[in-house]
Amino acid sequence: MASSLLASARTHKMLLPFLLIMLLLVLVAVFAPLIAPHDPASQNLMARLKAPGFESRGNFYLLGTDEIGRDILSRVIYGARVSLLVAFSSVILSGVVGTLLGVIASTRRGWVETLIMRAADIVLSVPALLLAIISVAIIGPSLTNVVVVLALTRWPRYARVAYGQTLSLSSAAFVRLAQFSGVSQTRIILRHILPNIAGALIVVATLEFGLMVLFEASLSFLGLGVQPPTASWGSMLAVGKNYVAQAWWIATIPGLCLFLLVLSVNVIGDHFRDRIETGHR
Repeated sequence: MASSLLASARTHKMLLPFLLIMLLLVLVAVFAPLIAPHDPASQNLMARLKAPGFESRGNFYLLGTDEIGRDILSRVIYGARVSLLVAFSSVILSGVVGTLLGVIASTRRGWVETLIMRAADIVLSVPALLLAIISVAIIGPSLTNVVVVLALTRWPRYARVAYGQTLSLSSAAFVRLAQFSGVSQTRIILRHILPNIAGALIVVATLEFGLMVLFEASLSFLGLGVQPPTASWGSMLAVGKNYVAQAWWIATIPGLCLFLLVLSVNVIGDHFRDRIETGHR
C-alpha cells in the first residue's frame, strides 16, 4: 500500500502534500516524548495565557501557553498521539467486527443473515455521534471506553460492504470451482473472498479514520472523551473557546491540526475510492 501511495503521489501532485502532512502527524505522535519540549501536564501559573514566542526563565513556549501555563506545543504533540491512537484502534476493531459479521451473514443466510443485517440497520438508524455520547455517558469516559464505543457504533458500515461484496463473489467462477473441488467454506473465505473484498474495506476504513478523529475530538470537547490531564485536541478546543478573545492560540492551533489531519485522511481516502472505482488496484 505504501508503494502504491508513493507511485500515486508522483502521478497526482495534489496528493503529495496531504501524504506528507499525514506522515508528519504520525511521526509526531509516535515520537512525542522525544519531540515535546515540555511536560504537557506541567503547570506554570506565572506564565499563563502567554502568546506564542514567550520566554520565561530559560523556558521557551513556541506556541504560547494555556489558562494554567501549560505549553501548547507539547499538548498539541501529545494530543496527536491520542487522536491517532483512538482513530486507529477503533477503525481496526470496528473493521474486524463488521467484516466478520458481514461475511457470516452472507454465507450462513436464513435467520443468521436477518439477525445481523437488521441489527446493522438499527445501529445505522441512530446518529452515530448521539449513540456514542449516550454510550460513553452510561459506561463512563476513558480512552478504552471511547475506542470500544466508537467501534461498536461504526461496525455496520463494514458489515454492509462485506455482506454485499461477499454475495457478489459467491457466484464467481473461481469460488464455484473451489466449492466443487471440496474446499471448506472457511478456506474459501480466507483464500478467495477476503483478499478480493479487502480493497473496498480499506477504502471504508480510510474514510472512517477521519470520522473517528472527529468523534474523539467531539467527545473530548463535551468532557466525555479522554480525561484531564491527558492532552486531547477536543479538550483543548473546549478550554480555548472560553479564551478566544484574549488567547486565540489555545483553540486555533489544535483546531488547525484537527482540520489538517481530517482533510488529509479524506483526500487519501477519496483517492483510494477513485482507484477502486476505475479498476486501478
